[in-house]
Amino acid sequence: MKSLVTRWPLLVIAGMLLSGCGQASVDVTPAEDPITITEIGDSDRHRLELSDLAATRLGVETAAISGGPGGALMIPYAAILYDAAGATWTYVNSERLVYIREPIEVEAIDGSLARLTSGPTTGTLVVTVGAAELWGAETGVGGGH
Repeated sequence: MKSLVTRWPLLVIAGMLLSGCGQASVDVTPAEDPITITEIGDSDRHRLELSDLAATRLGVETAAISGGPGGALMIPYAAILYDAAGATWTYVNSERLVYIREPIEVEAIDGSLARLTSGPTTGTLVVTVGAAELWGAETGVGGGH
């Protein structure tokens, strides 16, 4: 049986390999900006265009605004954002990977749905998952800017 003294070079090499010593570094910098933010006119709203990777990481999901009784607009409650002043907003998915914050007026909330008195038209896609992250990117909350 070989003694530990004669095996020490093998133990040192094994330890270096397990600790990652001697491995080449890997560049994990994204090839493209994860999000492009463009001002919309002179408003405080912006057009947010996500890269495919950013959209995947955020797990953005959308649902269509539906029509309710009497022609009311119905929106998933998860699509509603409230700003610091209490105004209500939703992000619309205007084209592939593009999101724009739109003002809405909520009349009533019934479980997982809200009835609107004003907002985007029936059939418009609104963000139900990932809206808070879009808000953070747009407003700079969380150090994204």
